[in-house]
Amino acid sequence: MVTTTKQADNHPLNKFIERLKTGKGLLVDNPENVLEVVGILKSYGVVLDAYSNNLIYIAENQFLVFFPFFKYLNGEINFAKLLRHWWHDRINFEYAEYCMKAMLWHGGGGLDAYLDTDEFAELANAVIFAKFNNNPFIRGVNKLFPNFLIEQLRVYSYYSGLGQFWRVMADIFLELSDLYDLGKIKSIPEVIEHIKLGLVASANKPILYTVKIDEKVYDLLPPSAGLTFLPDTAIPYVEAVFFRGTPFQGTVSYNAQAYQISPDQARFQYGALYADPLPIGGAGIPPTLLMQDMRHYIPEYLHAVYRNTCRQEDDLRVQICMTFQKSMFCVTSAAIIGLMPYSGDTEEASEQQANQVYLQKWMDRLATSRLLDVNS
Repeated sequence: MVTTTKQADNHPLNKFIERLKTGKGLLVDNPENVLEVVGILKSYGVVLDAYSNNLIYIAENQFLVFFPFFKYLNGEINFAKLLRHWWHDRINFEYAEYCMKAMLWHGGGGLDAYLDTDEFAELANAVIFAKFNNNPFIRGVNKLFPNFLIEQLRVYSYYSGLGQFWRVMADIFLELSDLYDLGKIKSIPEVIEHIKLGLVASANKPILYTVKIDEKVYDLLPPSAGLTFLPDTAIPYVEAVFFRGTPFQGTVSYNAQAYQISPDQARFQYGALYADPLPIGGAGIPPTLLMQDMRHYIPEYLHAVYRNTCRQEDDLRVQICMTFQKSMFCVTSAAIIGLMPYSGDTEEASEQQANQVYLQKWMDRLATSRLLDVNS
């Protein structure tokens, strides 16, 4: 017990460790933060709903299509929608693909491991044969480059996996907004608890992926793979998007001699919890697309907060990004608390020690994040 207390006192982020133990989370609780977090998650939930639907549509209807010109139209192809698409009056589904590629690149979890198994390769080859049975050219290309089409199906598996993950998160965030409107959510700990319960309720939800070719259904992520929501999509997503991310072009040098990007992916700190909000809103920065999408669905009570700032709406995307980071620290809090080895109020010394070590590891990773900034 003495060792645990001494370690806690010595850690620079001790106050956040204690907050997590009591379920208070990483974001200070006040009415302004509650309003901002719930409001931005309402907008984010609407956007995630659209992202999820499109990713699943692409996975099920655009797989092994080499030039998917209409993949963002969800099967509704008409001239009016094309004009809106070309005029950019639409959801920026490119950001959803950016997150999918980050997950694919960083890997981790059961989904990543399963896609490298012989079982997946066998299922993928069955899909490839069925899709191109009457196309000798593609079959010839496949023989010359036997991993090319299988790799494409790995990518589409991530389309589906991320789409299924976001489907759950969209519902959690939209329900949170409804409870806030009813006066049932009034504090940051209540926000965190709602998200945590949503994650726990869906923890064992199976992640499945099938495609249909000539009215016959083929498995790519079958039930036998045993993939589930929390360990195989949620945790890898948090790791890839919240923590690691990818370095934004134009903000760091990709020149290996400049040493601005670590060669070790595990040391990447470009995720949502680390990103500087100021570049957000500039061209070429991927999260700008997300902020642009969310600005269309911000509830009026949150929009009023932004309008009352010194710059009003001139830096709206930056303000949205700052609020979004607050909300992501709440989501991270829910994940950390939900995965804590033992209850935060345990009186067993060995369990307290295990919790302490667990939380210190998280705080070590968050030491260079914007944790202090969002609480200033």
